[in-house]
Amino acid sequence: MFLRVVIMLQTIAVFVQAITAGVMLSSPHGGALHSAGSYTLFVVVVVHVIAAVLAWRPGGGPARPIWLALGFLVLVSAQVAVGLAGVAVVHVPLGMLLFGLSVLHLVRIWATTGRQAAPVPGGSAV
Repeated sequence: MFLRVVIMLQTIAVFVQAITAGVMLSSPHGGALHSAGSYTLFVVVVVHVIAAVLAWRPGGGPARPIWLALGFLVLVSAQVAVGLAGVAVVHVPLGMLLFGLSVLHLVRIWATTGRQAAPVPGGSAV
């Protein structure tokens, strides 16, 4: 359950980054918002890695969510580096990729966790 919440927060944080990027283009204070959002996103992604490890270790679940979280951490780190370097030609598409991957991971984790927790009425398994 905690892992689903963290991935939802991650997806929202990536979406907010897209919004603050637009604000940055139209407002002199948008850069500070976008910068604060990047720090927030980085912290949420680190918490995502921790949550994935905690979901795997005591419960004996699959290790795949850990690898996905670590991959996302690597991509976010690259995004921060490219953004600080001012390479918008890579920064913008990478941001779109991050949002798409986060939504995909959210849908997958929501579907698999929900399927295990709630049986189908009538007694048949999904």
